[in-house]
Amino acid sequence: MIDVLEISTREDLRRFVSFSFTLYGQNPNWTPPIIEEEIDTLDQTKNPVFKNATAHYFLAFIDGEIVGRVAVMINWIEVKKLKKKKVRFGWFDVIDDINVTQALMEKVHTIGLENGMEFIEGPVGFSNMDKAGMLVKGFEESNTMITWYNAPYYHEHFKKLGYKDLAVWVEYEITLSSFEESPEKIKKFSDLMLQRYELKILDFKSKKQIIPYVDKMFVLLEETYGKLQTFVPIQKEQIQQYKEKYFRYIHPEFIKCIVDKDDELIAFCITMPSFTKALKKANGKMFPFGYIHLLKALYFNSRASFYLIGVHPKYQNKGVTAIIFNEMQKTFNKRGYHIVETNPELEENSSIQNLWKNYEHRQHKKRLTVTQKLKKGA
Repeated sequence: MIDVLEISTREDLRRFVSFSFTLYGQNPNWTPPIIEEEIDTLDQTKNPVFKNATAHYFLAFIDGEIVGRVAVMINWIEVKKLKKKKVRFGWFDVIDDINVTQALMEKVHTIGLENGMEFIEGPVGFSNMDKAGMLVKGFEESNTMITWYNAPYYHEHFKKLGYKDLAVWVEYEITLSSFEESPEKIKKFSDLMLQRYELKILDFKSKKQIIPYVDKMFVLLEETYGKLQTFVPIQKEQIQQYKEKYFRYIHPEFIKCIVDKDDELIAFCITMPSFTKALKKANGKMFPFGYIHLLKALYFNSRASFYLIGVHPKYQNKGVTAIIFNEMQKTFNKRGYHIVETNPELEENSSIQNLWKNYEHRQHKKRLTVTQKLKKGA
């Protein structure tokens, strides 16, 4: 018999977060999160997203043993401002038992119907800044710190339960040559676009230099992605939380900003050294030694990950992404980086994917969300 119980205390949230460690702890491709960070994200007293969102957390048990989990969320800005009556689910993990998946998803249906929602989508977080997407290709690859890992049977469960695929993202691994051997047309094109549009690249040597641009980046982020059907406006309180959460992982040289002739920010890129190996060594704990592993990864590494790219609509499709990658390659080469992974990109985002075609690359991961309409009595 499957028992599904709602949990709420911080102690229960620790059990909720720790289930993924039980399920994937022996899987060499799974990259664990920092437990306290995960709990803070889910804790209604810690995460400012709860000013405009609600969440319910469920654990599934068989004979007293945890066999599955799911977070059920409603972002009320999305519902009221964007008029999308969607109930979200995320932090979904389950053993290979479709009955457990069904029992957990019944709770998602119930919460959605009780709140007047019309459809389900997941796995997603509270907003676009959270992890999203169920892995459907790349199970033999390690997930980055900004993506989830899951087993192949997840998608099979959802297909059998009648869910349809919705948003699809792809991820690439790019092998970096030396700057001298990198595509000459990218370098020439980058220089041409800088001159044509009178643009200037900002290089940072310290985190202090970045601070004046952080809020501008989030404004630009909304201008970049605001028209996408998946985008939900990010609130000021959330911006502060993301600063606190991710600033420790930032290396100033791995952030590039581009301004126009009036010094207005028109593009930015945030990359990070890969923390995958460091997070595996930390195994969910920042102390006593996890912080040391992360600090080493920040300054001694050969692999990087793209995190965020924002380009003002006025400058999209005008070669700005080529400028960004050209500048990042200089930094990567200078610091001895050989591999860079992209963040999940919508499959239809051909403009950014065309850039990778100029480099040695492979599409090594694919992930998606699933959806289902809510029906009373279903």
